[in-house]
Amino acid sequence: MNNIFGYQPGKSIIHQLSGGTKLLLFLLLTISGMLSFDVRYLILLMIIAVVGLKVAGIRWRNVSTIVKFVAVFAVMNLLLIYLFAPQYGVKLFHSQTILFGSGRYALTLEQLFYEFIVLAKYFFSLPLALIFLLTTNPSEFAAGLNKIGLSYRISYAVALTLRYIPSVQQEFVMISHAQQARGFDMSSNVPLRQRIKGTFGIMMPLVFSSLSKIDEVSRSMDLRRFGKEKKRSWYYEQKFKKQDWWFLLGIVVLVVIEMLLIKVTGSRFWYPFS
Repeated sequence: MNNIFGYQPGKSIIHQLSGGTKLLLFLLLTISGMLSFDVRYLILLMIIAVVGLKVAGIRWRNVSTIVKFVAVFAVMNLLLIYLFAPQYGVKLFHSQTILFGSGRYALTLEQLFYEFIVLAKYFFSLPLALIFLLTTNPSEFAAGLNKIGLSYRISYAVALTLRYIPSVQQEFVMISHAQQARGFDMSSNVPLRQRIKGTFGIMMPLVFSSLSKIDEVSRSMDLRRFGKEKKRSWYYEQKFKKQDWWFLLGIVVLVVIEMLLIKVTGSRFWYPFS
């Protein structure tokens, strides 16, 4: 079960940050990166995100499946962008440098540059999301959400969702092993069609099992009168420490850098080949 995707305990400085700090870091960096179309700023965020993965001690085997899935989705997205808007980069940067071809689907340097920007957004946002999900205890995250003003009922619901991600994965693996023990082969030795069919055969018992667990948890919470009080205390609540303030200061610096780049460039877009 080493490849189960979910919270991974650790002793890195990122693990030691409070849930509220990590939430603010994730939201502010993601929003600033999505708003920017300056490749210099996006490369800076990519470097920070990759360094963060290294510092957090996140191993490839823990994230390989989701990274491959996102990579396939990213490539499909880039192809669809070129298919439906092959000259969007030209309109965006008000320039046209044809590399080869002609007509609507002529490949331009501007289109390639725009699609590289889109790819860069994946390269920085995915590591940030992985860092946040794999280094944040769900209960600590719920306390952080409540601390920044979100209702504790909603905060606890979000925490339960994060907490059950590994449980659902484990249930999926157990059902898959049970199916294989009955002689239904789902390995790479069989055709893709049979593997897809087997996956759908797993989904139905997985859904019913998950619904049963949800019902049990909701009944237990009702019996304990969850939601009766307006406020609640948190076992995992953490106060901001010096390191939290340093990280938040770093985010403020990054946001200021983005604003300065926008001011110098005159817009959110930067094209070095014009």
